[in-house]
Amino acid sequence: MGKTDPPPRKRQKAGEDQAQAQQEDTDTSQLAAADEAAAAAASSPAGRKAPRGARAAAEQPAAAGDASGQQQPQQRGRKGSRRQGGGGTTSAAAAAADLGGEPASKPGAAFQPRDRRFTADSDTIMEAVVKVFCIHTEPNFSLPWQRKRQYSSNSSGFMISGRRILTNAHCVDHHTQVKVKRRGSDKKFVASVLAVGTECDIAMLTVDDDAFWEGVEPVVFGSLPQLQDAVTVVGYPIGGDTMSVTSGVVSRIEVTSYVHGAAELLGIQIDAAINSGNSGGPAFNSSGRCIGIAFQSLKHEDAENIGYIIPEPVIAHFINDYERNGGYTGFPCLGVEWQKLENPDMRTALKMKPHHKGVLVRRVEPTAPAHAAVAAYDILLSFDGVDISNDGTVPFRSGERISFSYLVSQKYTNEEAVLRLLKDGKEVTASVSLAAPVKLIPFHIKGAPPSYFIVAGLVFTPATVPYMRSEYGKEYDFDAPVKLLDKLMHHMAEQPRQQVVLLSQVLAAEVNIGYEEMLNTQVVALNGVKVVDMRVDHSEQLPCTEEYLHFDLDYNQKVVLATAHAKAATQEILAMHCISSDRSPDLPGGAAAAAAAAAAAAANGAPGSSAAAANGADAAAAAAGDKCKEKAGSGKSSRRR
Repeated sequence: MGKTDPPPRKRQKAGEDQAQAQQEDTDTSQLAAADEAAAAAASSPAGRKAPRGARAAAEQPAAAGDASGQQQPQQRGRKGSRRQGGGGTTSAAAAAADLGGEPASKPGAAFQPRDRRFTADSDTIMEAVVKVFCIHTEPNFSLPWQRKRQYSSNSSGFMISGRRILTNAHCVDHHTQVKVKRRGSDKKFVASVLAVGTECDIAMLTVDDDAFWEGVEPVVFGSLPQLQDAVTVVGYPIGGDTMSVTSGVVSRIEVTSYVHGAAELLGIQIDAAINSGNSGGPAFNSSGRCIGIAFQSLKHEDAENIGYIIPEPVIAHFINDYERNGGYTGFPCLGVEWQKLENPDMRTALKMKPHHKGVLVRRVEPTAPAHAAVAAYDILLSFDGVDISNDGTVPFRSGERISFSYLVSQKYTNEEAVLRLLKDGKEVTASVSLAAPVKLIPFHIKGAPPSYFIVAGLVFTPATVPYMRSEYGKEYDFDAPVKLLDKLMHHMAEQPRQQVVLLSQVLAAEVNIGYEEMLNTQVVALNGVKVVDMRVDHSEQLPCTEEYLHFDLDYNQKVVLATAHAKAATQEILAMHCISSDRSPDLPGGAAAAAAAAAAAAANGAPGSSAAAANGADAAAAAAGDKCKEKAGSGKSSRRR
């Protein structure tokens, strides 16, 4: 009799056994190849980079056109093999199970558990995080011809492509020296500051020494995360000298107030700990990609574990702005103040139809380009084709809404935006240019020294938030004069360079008897001419031919000085208070005044005067120091608190 075929069930069982045997052979050969690669890498003189390459060869499939010519089995992606903390957590047994074989016998063939040792990939990420050492010398805004005692700070940063380092702007604010140190290194490298974005609180550094960049891979950025996504913050916070890793989840994504730059930009709230020293450090997602920069936290008795990171769209805007313009130009603004239109009676009174939605324009800044196209009580319906709701929000990802100012912040300075407006019940379209905001009382002076002008002991300086903080402390928004706060919060600049010029203080002398108690009062007019800014209305108008100088101050106060007496007494007062120049270098004649002071110091034969004269202001300071040695020995006595 002929040989009968086995039953279908037995045929299926035999096929499964044969396939399983082939699969085991394939897996065994793969693991053997991985072990050989790891062993060869361990003996390679290339150092720690070779084991990383061996692991990568064992975990990732061969690329198209690979020399092996064989199609490797598809394996799990990188995202599935990494958890929060920046380090891989897949064990060797799990990796072998993914391949369908036995646990790997060598640790180099697969990831190790995070509680035992960091993986190669996590080490690569950590290597890009650096510690930033900065020496700061802040201006003394109350005595603007001086600087405060220098101090040091430690913060974090990380390397990106193009031999650049990102950190926070407040970490290098008023810097005189910046150094960076890599993880595990004992050498600090001097860094130079390429750009500082005060509004977005980001700074870009670089290091010229090639040794600093050897054997390191730059951080790769990821996309905007979803709520509840895992996030890991890496940096050098207080509490120790070595690197610290904290983890949490994304709690909220919305337009956030940036404390350092007083701007409203997109921000991510997380519940991972962010402490002093974490500033500038990267925040990674579960795939090891950077999704933000740690920059501030909320400290309140009713709040716990609330930290904020700068998201990738804001970082990309900063980098692209620098690359496009050769420097940082800032985030533009539309230049309008608006009001919600949630009340149905108001919408009807403004001739809005049932399908209309938008916000009411209350005021338009005179210095904004939109001033020519937008008027008060216009209704802004859409921005660049995106409809604006009655509460001022626009769609933002699935099931989320966000303030329409986010759309404005995505633009660059001098770019055009298309607005759809409702004017007296009629829809119109206007194209406007976007520019950086102009503040009557600026929140920052972008690292520049403060302006000042002195005549007859009267010290004039522009009102800025740093000056108000210097005079009234951190609670300046409660303790400063009401009129100054009103100008800070509600007044708009009518000209691009307009300033609020203050009579800061009076350096007591015979020529200004009776005016010693005047301080921090706005100067309204000089000799009947309205004071607009420091540059024009003081340094150029003071050399007038009138017999008296009439200063009209706020609250209807008045200061009158004889012109000849005021000019004659100025130099004596400057010498008495060890002030090298009657004006800051940014004002007309400031550089000439510094050169004249240097020449005077050289003529007086001050020690080292010939060398100091070449440095201008240094010579002037040396000459003033010779005339008032006693006061120079106790500089704190003249410092205003």
